[in-house]
Amino acid sequence: MSSTMFRSLSIFNYRVWFIGALVSNIGAWMQATAQNWVVLTQLTDNDAAAMGVTMALQFAPPLLLVGVTGWVADRFDRRRLIMCTQGALLVLALGLGILLLTGAMTLPLMYGFALALGVATAFDNPARQAFVSDLVSQENASNAVALNAASFNTARLIGPAVAGVMIVLVGTGWVFLVNAVTFLAMLGALLVMRPHELVARVRRGGPARLADGFRYVAGRPDLVVIFVMVFLLGAFGMNFPIFASTMALEFGRGADGFGLLSSFVAIGSLTGALLAARRERARMRVVVVGTGGFAVASVLSVLAPGYETYAATLVLTGFCVVTTLTTANGYVQTTTDPALRGRVIALYMAILLGGTPVGAPIVGAVAAAFGPRMAIGVAAVAALVACGIGVAWTLASGRVHRHETRRFRLTVDDTRPITTVDPEPEDFSDEIAGTTPIPLPPGERTPRPVHRPRHGA
Repeated sequence: MSSTMFRSLSIFNYRVWFIGALVSNIGAWMQATAQNWVVLTQLTDNDAAAMGVTMALQFAPPLLLVGVTGWVADRFDRRRLIMCTQGALLVLALGLGILLLTGAMTLPLMYGFALALGVATAFDNPARQAFVSDLVSQENASNAVALNAASFNTARLIGPAVAGVMIVLVGTGWVFLVNAVTFLAMLGALLVMRPHELVARVRRGGPARLADGFRYVAGRPDLVVIFVMVFLLGAFGMNFPIFASTMALEFGRGADGFGLLSSFVAIGSLTGALLAARRERARMRVVVVGTGGFAVASVLSVLAPGYETYAATLVLTGFCVVTTLTTANGYVQTTTDPALRGRVIALYMAILLGGTPVGAPIVGAVAAAFGPRMAIGVAAVAALVACGIGVAWTLASGRVHRHETRRFRLTVDDTRPITTVDPEPEDFSDEIAGTTPIPLPPGERTPRPVHRPRHGA
């Protein structure tokens, strides 16, 4: 079973990518922990609302730039694009570290850096997510996505704890400088890859239009449901920096206690990611169950009487949220038209991260006015609503009893270039029930799917 779980690591390019991403992600989690602690304790007097504004500025660009960033990820060489975005993030980390070490950092400056980080991340995220599909074959795509999540959450296990100790011992500025160094691991991995072994990109004939990704998702009711669920979870449920930092202060803990709480989240997150890697394919029902589990975990966090008990509830929280998001990400990647994957992934990441500018200020204000437990309660309600939407659509679509006249059917051509045309093209406009196909450019005819996999619950 372990060979199945880690099968994507047998591919050289993916193995190099995995190692580089792990090192870089550790640094990213160190920086995120230090940044939130700086805003909460150095630049303000434990102002959770200011932290919410910082998070909103950092996560707004992926939502505002979604059309452009997705188009860029589909239009340009993703490997070189990631080199550019990672280089930009390295420079920003250096700037933050120097300003903190020299004592020149202010709250308005931090807001500016948060916005700049958000812009760089807006271009980096869809390119990195879609690049995974360039590293492995289609049958390994879901496994590769899950292992990516495992790397991310292994880093989440290590990074915040290391950051908490470093903040106590040497201060926050050095944390940002260490993160800048870790970007070199990702840049090095991209340089040593074997470009000729990358999976050939599928490109649609005719002009690549920004609106195609939106039109494609609008015609996929299952993706619309997933995006709504992910938005609610991202906007109100995934504000862990606000929850953990304010709960740490409530329990009388410092930066090391805050960092340790993030590591407890990562224990459950890593477990969820590894279990996702064992599954042959991503299923909608796992997303629905995961959101319900997150609601339960949040309620347990609200009721936790002490620091240790609260930390234990975060293990379940991390497990549920990563199970949900890893499965949702894998489902989106493996069921999306390859020629539109970058734009659809950009929209997915915008929905996930772009919900933060909506939810973080609200959650931060609730935490400041009524305490962190009430803010976590808001997350529980949002997750419960998301689960209800998923359950309602699952029942309405006929997936529970697999009724053939009502069950959602999907065909994705993932083995032949989209520009391939049949002499006698067929009309597959009803392959996605209840939708309208994306209009093709003039002169282009519909490709014939080679096989018709069912992506069900």
